[in-house]
Amino acid sequence: MARYRAQVVYDGTPYQGFQRQSNALTIQGELEAALTRLINHPVTIWGAGRTDTGVHAVGQVIGFDADWSRSADVLMAALNTQLPPTIAIVSLVEQAGFYPRHGVQARRYRYEVWAAPVRDPLLVYRVWHVYAALDETAMQQAAALLVGKHDFATFGQAPHGENTVREVFHSQWQALPQSRGVRYTYTIEATAFLHHMVRRIVALLVAVGRGQRSLNTFETAFRGADVKQALPPAPPQGLTLEAVTYVADVTAE
Repeated sequence: MARYRAQVVYDGTPYQGFQRQSNALTIQGELEAALTRLINHPVTIWGAGRTDTGVHAVGQVIGFDADWSRSADVLMAALNTQLPPTIAIVSLVEQAGFYPRHGVQARRYRYEVWAAPVRDPLLVYRVWHVYAALDETAMQQAAALLVGKHDFATFGQAPHGENTVREVFHSQWQALPQSRGVRYTYTIEATAFLHHMVRRIVALLVAVGRGQRSLNTFETAFRGADVKQALPPAPPQGLTLEAVTYVADVTAE
């Protein structure tokens, strides 16, 4: 058996999230089924993170053990022939001892919002369509408050244990005006995330952009460290896991 590390890109639209479920279509389930067919023995994969239903990824990282006698490049090519069009392996290497949840330095997500009076059918599974105009300056000011080490309990619960303190390295909006509206991209990078944390943050930031919440109200809710002060999470289709950075990779560079 050899240990492999791979980067996975997927469109999460048809899947009930990343984690394997006995009665639903999932990313992990499709990957394991494809590997098992290819290698002729059961394969369990481990992911760097568990994306929710409808959430996408361009930088998901997985690890698995396989009895494979040929090169990693051949394994990647063969595996992609077994996967559905909505999932692809974009890099695969043999790496002894690798486990995707160990040694993570940061995870980066992006969330996209389409602000326009008319929806764009080509973006329906990629963005949150907001019909009102947004105040980019106000959203930027609110987003900047999140940088640093804080208690983010307002925005979610810890996947394991009760610690809701996280360190955010980057929290910023970028606006791209287009002929029929404005496409906003929010990028956030942190040590780790709480359950639904990014989508709850985006929901409150967009409320600030729409004038439904003031900057002071946003900060009070954030500092309150109480999920009862949050809004319902933003829709999942605007969210993409963009990258997972490992300490060993940074050291090697």
